[in-house]
Formats: sequence, structure tokens, C-alpha cells
Amino acid sequence: MITEKKLLAMPKKSYMNEEQLEFFKVKLVEMRKDIVAHTTAIMSELSEQEHEFDELDIATHQEENRMRLRLLDRERKLLPKIEKSLNMIEDTTYGYCAETGEPIGIPRLLIRPTATLCAEEKNRQEHIEKGYRK
Repeated sequence: MITEKKLLAMPKKSYMNEEQLEFFKVKLVEMRKDIVAHTTAIMSELSEQEHEFDELDIATHQEENRMRLRLLDRERKLLPKIEKSLNMIEDTTYGYCAETGEPIGIPRLLIRPTATLCAEEKNRQEHIEKGYRK
């Protein structure tokens, strides 16, 4: 399998070739597996907690649970994005901006494998959103 270093060194003309698509497929499948295992562990921890009677312990556990649930929610929201990215790999649209059709770029995909917008389009959309919030 190709390494990140070799992936970054590939010429632009080979963008999203079979080797690159396979690299990201493996990366996304591994992400999905890790998230499922982690969410299962969190759910198990939450269901097996002991009941504390000390007010400080109760407050500490409540805060820890709140953080776990927040993380669980973030990971749960990431799973459909991973599935969408895997489907895009199958139909060979992975790695291209959903708005402009331009390449998203290997560096951006290494950081965020579920990205569907190129950096320029993402910045443009964020700029528009900021304008609406004022």
C-alpha cells in the first residue's frame, strides 16, 4: 500500500488514480471501524457507571458524561460522511469539489478525508455564512 509521503509526491496528472482511491478507501474504512469501536466503548462506559453519593463525585461524573456524549454525537455525525465518501470512491467522484468540480487536493484530503469542497469553495461558503450572522 502507498504511504502518505509517496501519495504527496505523486504528479498532479495522476490525481485520484486507483492507488490513491484505494489509499483513501482504506483510511476511511479504518476511521469507520475506529469510530464504531469507540462509540461502543463509550456507550458501555455510560451504562456501567456506579452511582456516587458524594456531591463532588456526582458533579464530576455528570461533567465527564456530558463530554462523552458530546464526543459521541460528533462521531455519530461523522459516520454518514464517511459512508458518503466511500460511495464517492466507488463512483469515482471522490476528491473533487461538489460545487466546482475542481480537485480538492491530496493535502486537504489527508487532513479531512470526508471533505467534499475544495478549500477555496469552503472559504467562500464560510465567508457568506459570516455575512448572514451579522
